[in-house]
Amino acid sequence: MKRRTLLGLGATLGIGACATREVTMGNRYYQGPVSDHFDGETFFNPGGTPPKGFGDVLKWQLRGDRADWPDGVAVTQVVPDMRVADLRVTLVGHATVLLQAGGVNVLIDPVWSKRVSPLSFAGPARVTAPGIAFANLPPIDVVLLSHNHYDHMDIATLRRLHDRFAMPVITPLGNDTILRDEVPGIDARAGDWGDVIKVADLSVRLLPAHHWSARGTRDRRHALWCSFAVETGAGRIYASGDTGYDAGRPYDAGAAHGPYRLAILPIGAYAPRWFMKGQHQNPEEAVAGFRTLGARHALAMHWGTFRLTDEARDEPPAKLRKALAESGISDETFRAVAPGTAWDVPA
Repeated sequence: MKRRTLLGLGATLGIGACATREVTMGNRYYQGPVSDHFDGETFFNPGGTPPKGFGDVLKWQLRGDRADWPDGVAVTQVVPDMRVADLRVTLVGHATVLLQAGGVNVLIDPVWSKRVSPLSFAGPARVTAPGIAFANLPPIDVVLLSHNHYDHMDIATLRRLHDRFAMPVITPLGNDTILRDEVPGIDARAGDWGDVIKVADLSVRLLPAHHWSARGTRDRRHALWCSFAVETGAGRIYASGDTGYDAGRPYDAGAAHGPYRLAILPIGAYAPRWFMKGQHQNPEEAVAGFRTLGARHALAMHWGTFRLTDEARDEPPAKLRKALAESGISDETFRAVAPGTAWDVPA
């Protein structure tokens, strides 16, 4: 059995916030009307599984069996074109994706830091280097930020992006407060599920995902999480962010705003299932979601960069290939590629 510290566990997934009692003294980031996913103080998944508590964290930590990962993985970095007329997607690593569509450049959940943690000296460290060197980024027109866990909201990277590009950041409710506090002058534009934000010749619709949020011990579920449906000059793109499968409900919501030329879907950080199922789907569920969306193609993300959970580094793409074969879907249709791979998505 290989154990890990609560800090290393929680820094990325927000699980550190449930490694203590949930403490709330009013919402720190958002005040707004009650809705079907906001009770006046915290956000929640309607009809869905709530995040695990302290006892479950301890059970996982003390009884879990964690697969070994390599200390480092070689990456051949790519230098992107400044603009792409049609549709190209490049996996930077983990959930960070460069989307180039119809001449517009979009970064999703950008992370270039060494660690995804509230501490610079501890917490999950990067095993796989970014597939694009930060200095080689093309002009970034907009950032899509799905939620505030440290492996998706990396303040150091967002500061660097703001200083260089001063681009708008589209994010769910409450996360804009964090961004403005941490990055003075940032153009943070927040929306609720169902809202549409238009920017840089894009139409970005925020949609449900089955997840949660926290940056520390006193802000659990004080900010919303989401997936995105993006209308571009090169077609519609669905970017799920982090999500549990949740009986397919996030994908039912997404399918209503298709059809999609490309879906960007997570396949990793799913083990052990009894703990992770509510917040992270596995490859089989990713394939089911892909079929529900009716997307023509998909890119796999959220695997192989930071060791967050119990599965081996190369297990998610292997399980994805098996699930695709069992569903009669080509692995060229739903691709799990190495960071630094640029894919010109077929029309």
